[in-house]
Amino acid sequence: MDTLPPIIGEDPAFLDVIEQASRLAPIDRPCLVVGERGTGKELVAARLHYLSRRWQGPLVKVNCAALSDTLLESELFGHEAGAFTGAQRRHLGRFERAEGGTLILDEIANASQAVQEKVLRVIEYGELERVGGAATLRVDVRVIGVANVDLPKRAAEGGFRADLLDRLAFDVLTLPPLRARPGDILALAEAFARAMAGDLERPAPAFSPAARAQLLGHGWPGNVRELRNASERTVARLPREATVIETVVIDPFASPWCLAAAPAAPPAILSPADGALPPEGQPFAAAVAAYEQGLLRRALAAAEGNQGKAAQALGLGYHQFRRLLARHGLGPGAER
Repeated sequence: MDTLPPIIGEDPAFLDVIEQASRLAPIDRPCLVVGERGTGKELVAARLHYLSRRWQGPLVKVNCAALSDTLLESELFGHEAGAFTGAQRRHLGRFERAEGGTLILDEIANASQAVQEKVLRVIEYGELERVGGAATLRVDVRVIGVANVDLPKRAAEGGFRADLLDRLAFDVLTLPPLRARPGDILALAEAFARAMAGDLERPAPAFSPAARAQLLGHGWPGNVRELRNASERTVARLPREATVIETVVIDPFASPWCLAAAPAAPPAILSPADGALPPEGQPFAAAVAAYEQGLLRRALAAAEGNQGKAAQALGLGYHQFRRLLARHGLGPGAER
């Protein structure tokens, strides 16, 4: 990420945070960006850097949850040759590499107490020592912590240093979850769909009214990241000639053969009307075809013509359902 990251959204709840970020960015103090997973915390943290006076300096990031305590300490503060087994040469840490710029500490709540103490010293005094080193080094770095947990609660329970929290919390940007900014859902989904269509070198499809209602009706526990995956996945699965998205593929695991699905009784519409045998003399294949047509018609009628819901009721994939409609010559009026 070498430039100011684009921000999509016009919902007031989101614009309030973006305005707060614009005011905070030029103030050269440590801060926190918090919010649920998938809300775009790293994008906002990067925005703080590029709107600050440090924008020409390096932007360095480290995920505190991805490294063990020992590796995280070495990665942040560096180490001298011979500091531990395998340390054959001096290693510059992320703080040194971020000199004159910004260091984003993602998932900072996962850092050990020992690492937190050393981070606090850098913030307080601008000083650090490499692992295995004796020299005190001075650095000029703005620290932005990122977290998806309740840090004040974690500090009250002793899991996070209260003094570090005090220093980081000069100001706190709390990002709203996607469910709190419903006005942005369709705009985001359309932007992600257009980008995916561009990657696939095909025209961008439009969302049908039913698909738009589906987008607005979902809770999006994974927030913007989940919405992006759903939009891109839907475009990727869409037939190349299709120009309209009828159903959004929100759950990629949804399948009649889902491994976690327990055997269940089929829906009522799958049961024969009275369990009677076909008329005497009717060929077996014709009887099966007639029965399939009946199932398709009743499913569409129950779903009021919504093919996505009808497919789900029959335990079929959307495109599998459409192929069956075509096989039996059932058009838009098939449900009547």
